[in-house]
Amino acid sequence: MFPIAPRYTPKLIESILLFFGIIGIISYFIIGLGTTPHIPMIIGILLLIAYGLLRGISFNDLQGAMVSGASSGMGAVFLFFIIGILISSWMLSGTIPTLIHTGFSFIGGQWFFAIVFAITAIIGVSLGSSLTTTATIGVAFIGMAGAMDFSLAITAGAIVSGAFFGDKMSPLSDTTNLASTIVGVDLFTHIRHISLTTIPAFIISFILFAILSPAETASLNNSGDYQAALESTGLMHWTSWIPLIVLVICTVARIPAFIALAASSLIATALAIFKDGIGWSFIWNVWFNGYTGETAFEPVNELLTKGGVDSMLFTISLVILALGFGGLLFITGIVPVLLSSFQEKLQKARSIILSTAATAIGVNVLIGEQYLSIMLTGETYKGVYEKAGLPNKLLSRTLEDAGTVINPLVPWSVCGVFIASVLDVPVLTYLPFAFFCLISPVITLLFGGRLWSK
Repeated sequence: MFPIAPRYTPKLIESILLFFGIIGIISYFIIGLGTTPHIPMIIGILLLIAYGLLRGISFNDLQGAMVSGASSGMGAVFLFFIIGILISSWMLSGTIPTLIHTGFSFIGGQWFFAIVFAITAIIGVSLGSSLTTTATIGVAFIGMAGAMDFSLAITAGAIVSGAFFGDKMSPLSDTTNLASTIVGVDLFTHIRHISLTTIPAFIISFILFAILSPAETASLNNSGDYQAALESTGLMHWTSWIPLIVLVICTVARIPAFIALAASSLIATALAIFKDGIGWSFIWNVWFNGYTGETAFEPVNELLTKGGVDSMLFTISLVILALGFGGLLFITGIVPVLLSSFQEKLQKARSIILSTAATAIGVNVLIGEQYLSIMLTGETYKGVYEKAGLPNKLLSRTLEDAGTVINPLVPWSVCGVFIASVLDVPVLTYLPFAFFCLISPVITLLFGGRLWSK
């Protein structure tokens, strides 16, 4: 059931105290002291190693658990490298500048946050990847918000909400396929069933973003300066749409994300070379260090200075630390004991759903990995749902409602670290405005027991 076999089995109260103690320390460092998440994560790792040694676990086993935990995220790590290149190559090809320029032409101040949420949701469903959606159209929208002096926190919340709506509802999404597969539910049956909670969460979120949107368009007076500066870069051309079209086609064709992003990046780079005659040495420098804006309008320079492998190294290092931390939580028995304890004395549908959601959220907070939150919770509760006579589609829906959408709200999680890095908005800053991610588990907890028979 568990990816790393525990070498010690602590008592439940011991696991609970350790859980709240370590999470409290990490939270204090990040929120109270304002440190980067790496420092408290390393401290947490040292504390778990000390605890493991005290409980008779050898250092070799502890080190092996860290390595195993980190290796589980290598797929995401290599994807992050490619996304760094994707952003910089989309700058070179003019794709992101064209998206921003087009956005200024069609999106005004009124309904701005609601429109950002809706468009991001549509693109999220089309691409099936919350991270890709955030790194492409999300970057464009956050740039527009900064240019128009709108709240970056609310804009980031709208982007995250829309991206994770797509992550839940798209048949191309990894998490959607994983949640349905892990409990043996047909994919489209799963999607129809999660719509019972996802659509109401979308409607409520859209209304909230509409209410928060600016009532007038006065802040758009300087949009012409931004558009003129974007045009002066010489990056924008009708070919700038090709990398986006290629990415959509690859996604629809179910081509793996790594290959799809790489193909779009290579095509974007090739277009930049043929269109502008850029030299190879400059290309490789931009791939690693990112694109640097050099217009006469400094706000646009800040807008365009993004991307590159180097920009992903902060994210990648934290992901490796977080997953290594998760490996230690397994080998010391803390997570296995907490998960197993939820299975006891669960008979009523409401208590089972509540326990399932709490487990998925807890794994996200402890380990920071949404795939593990879905896999572990699904494997743990399949027998409980079967014993209680509840359908598996109820379990798969709860996994998505409380597993998939919580990850971007955890500062040290894979999604949280990545999104904060790409949008340059801290997780705790956009968290209060990620309405869809906050509302989805609430609807599941309030009405999940009444909707399971539908």
